[in-house]
Amino acid sequence: MASKKREIQLQEAINNQSLWEEMLQNKGLTVIDVYQAWCGPCKAMQSLFRKLKIELNEDEILHFAVAEADSIVTLQPFRDKCEPVFLFSVNGKIVAKIKGANAPLVSQKIITFINEERKIAAGEMVRPQYNEIVFVDSDSEDAGEASYESVDQLYNIVIIKPNAVTARKVQEIKEKIIDAEFVIEAEDKKLLTEEQVRYFYSRRADQPDFEDFVSFMTSGLSYILVVWQGKEKQPSWDESESSSETQSKEPRDDHQEMAKSSGMKQERESFQEYLERQQISQFCDVEENISNTKFIDVFIPDFKKIKGIKLEKILALLRPALFNERKEDVLNIIQDEGFKILMQRQIVLSEEEAKTLCMDYENKDYFGNLIENMTSGPSLALVLVRENGLGHWKQLIGPSTVEEAKEYLPDRVGLTSGEGQPSFQ
Repeated sequence: MASKKREIQLQEAINNQSLWEEMLQNKGLTVIDVYQAWCGPCKAMQSLFRKLKIELNEDEILHFAVAEADSIVTLQPFRDKCEPVFLFSVNGKIVAKIKGANAPLVSQKIITFINEERKIAAGEMVRPQYNEIVFVDSDSEDAGEASYESVDQLYNIVIIKPNAVTARKVQEIKEKIIDAEFVIEAEDKKLLTEEQVRYFYSRRADQPDFEDFVSFMTSGLSYILVVWQGKEKQPSWDESESSSETQSKEPRDDHQEMAKSSGMKQERESFQEYLERQQISQFCDVEENISNTKFIDVFIPDFKKIKGIKLEKILALLRPALFNERKEDVLNIIQDEGFKILMQRQIVLSEEEAKTLCMDYENKDYFGNLIENMTSGPSLALVLVRENGLGHWKQLIGPSTVEEAKEYLPDRVGLTSGEGQPSFQ
């Protein structure tokens, strides 16, 4: 009887429309287990809810409820379904939904919402403008999800381990991934929970040292990458040569060497194989060929929202003078403007490369000095990404001609080098 009493205290029972409307008056987050009368609430999740209730210790802003779909008009679209559904209500607005008893994802969602409520209460952030979920017929909704999670959208989840993060290996790993033309769709640096580790490494659970491994993976920050396989690669240099062999008998050793050094192959190797060949697989673990974004949501809950934003990648170059004198200032400005730095690499331009890059200024009086400056030392090449990246970059650096720049905002970092020459490319 005592156990039954604890369950009632843990989850409020909602079995009519009036109680549903009353429940929506709750302050903070309410997690609602929507169930069918014939099968009852999801008992498998109750231990998780009880654990979170104790650990988070937020009785004023964290509530749990069970709602019988058959007795509540609002929940009509969920009737006659055997799969558990969990709704998340924030101050009376249903803002999230999870289908299935996915404990790590539900736990992550609850912790995220509660952390937001704490920050809002402390004045550290403004309440987000959540989009309220509109309940529709489940069949049409499933069709919509299926179209989004199409089989040709295959992802790899990469977890860079805490010891590799501490050893500053993250940038090296990201650069090697990008060099092979894989696409990093999303990333996050976080302390993994025990539930997330057990979920990702469930196939290792029977190994004798698994508990020690879980402790290791939760001992420090990890880095999460969602990597897209990318489009099919264009024919390699080797293939191009074979197709044009009748036109020219000249050897193309340089092209062959380029293809070899960039990892191009006639048949693309798997992501795991590539990491092993690059000798970085010991620093990270991979779950390959994922088409179901619910798995990704366990680690990056906003992945669908991120995918919905039109992100643009751009290549920027800081010329030697700016790189040497104000590198950190410029990088801070770039990040403050909402750009994410995917990759940065120090390079030294040859005279020919500099002339190609600066050909727009070929007829300017300062062209010779510009080329001399561009080849005088290392520059910094940056791969940046942001929503409307190219348009915002143009606004950031100002007009494209020096004459216009002098009128526009001559003191702005990046517009001029002090000699009337552009500092950004």
